[in-house]
Amino acid sequence: MSTQSQYASPILPPRRITDPEMERYSSTLEDRELSPYTGITREHWRGVARDLLDGAARYRSASGARIEFPGAASQQGPRADGLEGFSRTFLLAAFDHIGAPDTETATRLDDYLQGVVAGTSADPRVEDAWEPIENIGERWGQSQVEAACISLSLHLTKSDTWDRLAPDEQDAVEGWLRTALDKEPSSNNWYLFPLTIASFLEGVGRMDRQTSFVIERGFSLIDQWYRGDGWYSDGDGEAFDHYNGWAIHFYPLLHAWLRDDTVRMTVFRERLRAFVGTFATTFDRTGASLYFGRSLTYRMSASASLAIAQVMDCSPLEPGQSRRIMSSNLRYFLDRGATSNGVLSLGWQGEHAASLQRYSGPGSPYWASKGFAGLLLPLEHPFWTSPESELSADRDDLVRPIAPIGLMIQSTAADGLVRVHNHGSDHLKPHHADDGPSDPLYARFAYSTRTGPTVADGPADNDIRVQFRGIWSVRRRIHHVASGGDWVASWHAPRFPTLTSEGHVLPSARIESVTIAHAHLEVRVHRLRNVPPDSAVELSGWAVASDGPETLIRRAHGLSADCLPVDGRGPSSRVIGIEGWTYATTAAATGGTAFGRWAAVPQLRGSAATQVLVALVSLSADPGANANDLSDLAEIEIDASTVRVTWSDSLIGSSVNLDDLPWT
Repeated sequence: MSTQSQYASPILPPRRITDPEMERYSSTLEDRELSPYTGITREHWRGVARDLLDGAARYRSASGARIEFPGAASQQGPRADGLEGFSRTFLLAAFDHIGAPDTETATRLDDYLQGVVAGTSADPRVEDAWEPIENIGERWGQSQVEAACISLSLHLTKSDTWDRLAPDEQDAVEGWLRTALDKEPSSNNWYLFPLTIASFLEGVGRMDRQTSFVIERGFSLIDQWYRGDGWYSDGDGEAFDHYNGWAIHFYPLLHAWLRDDTVRMTVFRERLRAFVGTFATTFDRTGASLYFGRSLTYRMSASASLAIAQVMDCSPLEPGQSRRIMSSNLRYFLDRGATSNGVLSLGWQGEHAASLQRYSGPGSPYWASKGFAGLLLPLEHPFWTSPESELSADRDDLVRPIAPIGLMIQSTAADGLVRVHNHGSDHLKPHHADDGPSDPLYARFAYSTRTGPTVADGPADNDIRVQFRGIWSVRRRIHHVASGGDWVASWHAPRFPTLTSEGHVLPSARIESVTIAHAHLEVRVHRLRNVPPDSAVELSGWAVASDGPETLIRRAHGLSADCLPVDGRGPSSRVIGIEGWTYATTAAATGGTAFGRWAAVPQLRGSAATQVLVALVSLSADPGANANDLSDLAEIEIDASTVRVTWSDSLIGSSVNLDDLPWT
């Protein structure tokens, strides 16, 4: 299917200005000649950056060493949050200065440089000076992150910041930064923070054995985490999410660029090129990035890798394609209330508590600064001067497994919606026990750009679970098995969290799962192993969110369940039982998702008496596709362990033999 509906025009409508405090952004006229899809130009990007910096300046502490945004404190406390606000907006100020320096950017840098001097001062009269950096898990462990950001900002603007400090001020800054080099980071991308600090210190002539060690250690680790096709795991184990783009590609390439490390630059450019080739296809036509994984409140930072690929001249995309995706992403969040009174809120579109982690504080959203890395490019660069151009997703549907990591991308040209099927990313370390509750941001079978997972204590979306001793199972550790042209497979052991630390256990039980995708359709196949035959089984589809139940149609009949928007616009979620199911129903998720305060989930119910269970699932925002009877769109045959699918609009079918897959 590749026909577009009028509803799915790739041209975004005029901007929706939701925050009057974003004055420079809102007063800049759209340019539909240079940017026919979004209307957004470099002036808009610079306007947003300066609006955000103006908003931050209102919350400067007495000496300027902290930006103390209003809001509930993170687990680190308000002093650490104030350092976070300072460091992350400092990076935005640095980006704004480099590509097109002027009096305003120079004055802003002076303010941040004053804050750096105050923060590293030993004068007891400076009440907001920065505490010495500690290990992960200790009170000032979070400062490792912010020290790296400050180092990078100083490195990027060296001649206008560091070189202007007096020798004793430079020594004080070095002394504070060095307190991070022998501290234990979190066992993931955090090892790139001391690397970034050491890179800066060496770049200003302060190299020693310690700086060399932490740099080599960081590069050794990310080489171990590299899985192929441009993708890294975020530490040991299998964790594949936005941290690939805004951290693991970001810091090493900027190190190589700033230090003129041509050998590493070659390797990292090749990996980033491969990564952007797949990652760029995960952005919705509306500009939405994929709602999957942690730290989603960083919002526009999701597009940082596209910008860095242009800066490093290694993007597989044309400049106008990259800018279109990035500008769409910027507009997506600004049009939907990501800022209030000129300040980024904690959440997704607007405020949303379930999108946060314990480490999320009022300054955390300003990692969105990384998404402004395109400002590093000068005014005359093709990234800014080339017209926005068409993407392949405007014309064609896509189903693309990323075999090394167990994810599969599925997008549809008719509505521009993107889904990613998760058969490989669980965010569990190898040494972590495979018990306890599941994480909705990683444990679901699928995620999209227009739906979010339901909250942990609500009905789970995109899940299969079995019941044992009155407890429903959860999915935790995911074992990727194999991928094909249009399918991906994994297995997991069903776990039964209880109030006790032990939980219930079904020895050797596992659920083997395959997702086959085509257009907006999915065939989900699950085979149960060593599950008692009288156990209840439940499968759920996509959660559709709204402002309340009156705006959704919930209907279930026989083996079919649908959750549809009343006005016919927006995503619709449907499931139909093909094999092994007894009846269909829908469930209310009263906690909603990041896309609405209330949500509904279609479900199928059955029992483990049937070993192989098959369902046809759909998520679509195309009115034409939603008008069709789901059962008419695919013919599915089950023959023992083989599932064959014939798609109604295609001469090419799909077939998977479960017995042929390497489950062990």
